[in-house]
Amino acid sequence: MLKLLFYMALLPLITLYTPTYMIWTSLSALLIMSMVLLMIIFMPKISSLPLITPMLYLDSLSLALLLLTLWTSALMIIASFSILNTNKAPKLFCINLTTLNLFLFLTFSTNNYLMFYIFFEASLIPTLIMILGWGYQPERLQAGMYLILYTVTASLPLLMSISMIFNFNSTLYMLSVLAPPTSFHTLTMWWFMSIMAFMVKMPLYTTHLWLPKAHVEAPVAGSMVLAGILLKLGGYGLLRLSSPFWWLSSTTLAPLFSALSLWGAVITATICIRQPDLKSLIAYSSIGHMGLITAGFMTGSSWGWDASMTMMIAHGLCSSALFAIANMTYETTNTRNMLLNKGLLSLFPSMSLWWFLLSAANMGAPPSINLLSEIILLTSIVTLTNLFMIPLVMCSFISGAYSLILYTTTQHGSPSKYMNTMKLFTPRNHLTISMHIFPLFLLIMKPDMVLSWLL
Repeated sequence: MLKLLFYMALLPLITLYTPTYMIWTSLSALLIMSMVLLMIIFMPKISSLPLITPMLYLDSLSLALLLLTLWTSALMIIASFSILNTNKAPKLFCINLTTLNLFLFLTFSTNNYLMFYIFFEASLIPTLIMILGWGYQPERLQAGMYLILYTVTASLPLLMSISMIFNFNSTLYMLSVLAPPTSFHTLTMWWFMSIMAFMVKMPLYTTHLWLPKAHVEAPVAGSMVLAGILLKLGGYGLLRLSSPFWWLSSTTLAPLFSALSLWGAVITATICIRQPDLKSLIAYSSIGHMGLITAGFMTGSSWGWDASMTMMIAHGLCSSALFAIANMTYETTNTRNMLLNKGLLSLFPSMSLWWFLLSAANMGAPPSINLLSEIILLTSIVTLTNLFMIPLVMCSFISGAYSLILYTTTQHGSPSKYMNTMKLFTPRNHLTISMHIFPLFLLIMKPDMVLSWLL
């Protein structure tokens, strides 16, 4: 494990001394090799017993998110080939990306609460650099400010709650038996302080304003890493940090957060129906899906937690692919407006299949693992109260509606006369999307790979 960590730490240095024309090929190969190495070395061990070292802790939850991180990072590099073509500091971009990979690797594998907080916050720095350095519009400065203010402000109570853990236990080791505070009200306050940083990171509805701004202004790699990996930090923190005290706090705050997340998912799905911007629609769709994940976690059951874990993997693959294909359309047509991106089926029929498969996966159609996670989430969330069936049905129906609107608006109709039809989709574009779709639809054949955390 430490050898692999050392290998990840050397990636920025390797990038620095790699010729510019070889950066994209070498980094993609290195990241895919890292993912394969993780799977070969640790999958047989973790299936029976978590890997524990004095510094690191790796179980099936950490492994699934680490594999998602490495897989998405390799595809981010392939999707960002325009940065190399336009010579927008490609070497600095790759160094920034590999540094972000290192922080995410340490966040998902550390076994110390304080180190988790440090790496959790450190992952914001490369993300902010990516948005400010390679964003498209001048408004990226405002998006960066929103990102920092929301996430850092909400993380300060988390630091206080970690200090409370040390005060009551004299240790920050995640696997130690944590002694709860004596007062029930103190415990409820501690739990609320602990989850606020993760609720903003998810993000929970009412704390979501930073996400659409960051997505719209970020480059394609920034959107892919935000949707595919960084939002999962919130879910990982919820599952890892506050689970020891869950049994004492579930009766007070869980119904409130569940109702807020479910009705927030309904509202954001309704917003998606009237969104003309492709990236903004996909961003609000992410908020709705993460709301379902939050509600699944609030059930406090292993069934709900496994379903939330499965939806995190499914959403990471699906939303990352949607942002990638939206960027490919933008590079071809020079607009993200759905009304101007009409008739793509007649111009690029090969990409219409990818649009259809991703729209189907986004609405939870078979045989994607999105369907599996939504079915399990629905059965687990209604255990809190049958009234939650109302927002769940509404959310499922409206998400199907905006996914169909997304596909039919962009693929059908007459192409705009302002569209540049000389630019064609390349094999690189097909490779990027297909490498998202294959695991998205093939994992249904072996769902225990993502459902095995608590089974």
